Amino acid sequence: MGIMIDGKWTKDNPKNKDGAFERIDSVFQGSIDQKELIDDPKRFDLYVSLACPWAHRTLIFRKLKGLERYINVHEVEAYMGENGWSFSQAEPNISAKYLSELYAQHEGYTGKVTVPVLWDKHTNRIRCNESAVIISMINSMWDHVADYPDLNFIPEERSAEITALNDLIYEKVNNAVYRTGFATDQKVYEEECQMLFATLDELEKRLEGRQYLLGDDLLEPDIRLFTTLLRFDWVYFGHFKCNVRMLESYENLFNHMKRIYNQVEDTIDRKHIQAHYYTSHPWINPNGIVPIGPETDYHK
Repeated sequence: MGIMIDGKWTKDNPKNKDGAFERIDSVFQGSIDQKELIDDPKRFDLYVSLACPWAHRTLIFRKLKGLERYINVHEVEAYMGENGWSFSQAEPNISAKYLSELYAQHEGYTGKVTVPVLWDKHTNRIRCNESAVIISMINSMWDHVADYPDLNFIPEERSAEITALNDLIYEKVNNAVYRTGFATDQKVYEEECQMLFATLDELEKRLEGRQYLLGDDLLEPDIRLFTTLLRFDWVYFGHFKCNVRMLESYENLFNHMKRIYNQVEDTIDRKHIQAHYYTSHPWINPNGIVPIGPETDYHK
C-alpha cells in the first residue's frame, strides 16, 4: 500500500478509523472523446495487476469486446513492496520501474497509486484510474474497431437496475471483503463479515433459476461480482478471514462464477493472485507463506 504526497511516494498501510478500513477515492476520472479514438484507436494503454479485482474488470471487458489488438496491457509484479507496484522490467512509455513514476508525471500529485491506469500515449499522462469509468469507456468507445461491437454490458435502457445492483455489490461484496480483511477491531470485523455473508445469501437467492444476476444476459454487475467471487476461496476465505462459508457451498453463486470463468480464463492467473495477497500484506501475514490450496476446478 502507499500514496503520493505532493508528487513524492510515501509508504503507507491501509487507513483505518476506529478499526474500520476506509478506501480512498480515485483522482483521475477523465473521459475519452470519440474523435481521439477515431484518429488513433491505439492511443491508450492499460496498466493492471493480475491480482487486483478492480483491474481485472478492465481486462475482462477488453477481452469480451475483442480489443486486445487496440489496447495494450502492461502488468505489474505480483509482490507489492516498499515502493509500491513495480514492473519486472522498465515499461515502454516512460521507462518506469514503478507505477508511482506514472503518477509522478502529474506534478504535485497527492493521492493513491493504484491500478488500473488508462494511459494516454499522446500526452504521457494518466487519463483515468477509476475502474468503473474505464470499463464504461471500453464497453462502447472502441466499438468502431472492436471484434464484438454488438456486445453491450451496460445497456442504457437498464441503467437504473444496473446502477442499483452495482452499488450493492460494491458496498457489500467487492469492498466488504477488504473491510473485513483489513479490520483492526473485533467488533468491526464481525459486523463486516456478517454483512458480507448476508449479501452472498441474498445474491444466491437472486440467481435461483437465472443464468446471470439480471436474467439471461451477462451484464456489468455480473463481471463486478465475478472478480470477487473468483478470489473468494483462493484468498479472501483464508487471508481476509471471510470464512463463514466457502464459495463452493453456494450452488448458484459458484455456478455463476464458473460460467464466467470459462469465458475469460485467459485473463486469470491464480498463482499471481495468491502470491500478491499473501506476500504483500505483512501486517496480516508476516511470514509471507503462500498456501498451496485449496484444490479447485472451475471448468465446466
